[in-house]
Amino acid sequence: MNDSAFDAALVNAAFALGAEKGWRHVTAAAAARAAGLDLAQARLAFPCTGDILKSFGRQADAAALTGVLDHGSTRDILFDILLRRFDFLQTHRAGVLALIKFLPVCPPLAAAMLELNLTSMGWLLEGAGVDATGLRGALKKRGLLLVWAYGLQAWARDESADLSATMAAVDKALARAEGFASRYAKTPEAPPPPPEAPFPDTITPVE
Repeated sequence: MNDSAFDAALVNAAFALGAEKGWRHVTAAAAARAAGLDLAQARLAFPCTGDILKSFGRQADAAALTGVLDHGSTRDILFDILLRRFDFLQTHRAGVLALIKFLPVCPPLAAAMLELNLTSMGWLLEGAGVDATGLRGALKKRGLLLVWAYGLQAWARDESADLSATMAAVDKALARAEGFASRYAKTPEAPPPPPEAPFPDTITPVE
């Protein structure tokens, strides 16, 4: 088993364990035992539970960025990317819902998830051809994270086979984000200075 297959197997086991027993009981060692994986390799690959979530996030991003649309508006491309990421979450639905329930009672893990998600949002923006660097990029990542969070709330309640409620929520959030971005995209320019008077304001009479 290569490293990628090992990581995927351990992550799958961790989310299955989280769904069954709650994330309070999830560790890399517990997941490795459940999946019959080598404990020594698990120790090297996943020093802490946060590394399991980091690997899961990378897998979700890879699924979202595979086959990115090469046409359409930025909003259309982001919509497609975000829905592909939700499709990936759907394959681990019970474990993800258990994780969402656990995060409020585990602030360190919640803080780690925030940073991981911001990194993911940067990748998703870049996948749609949006520059996510610098201060403006940081604001864009936070904006897309709000879109993702809004969609995640809908996804958690969405029991439809086609995730129609999730799609509607993501579309609505992207529309709001697009409106906000267009409103504040340009900094108002300072008014031009008044033209210089062609003559001095005061004329000294010639004696």
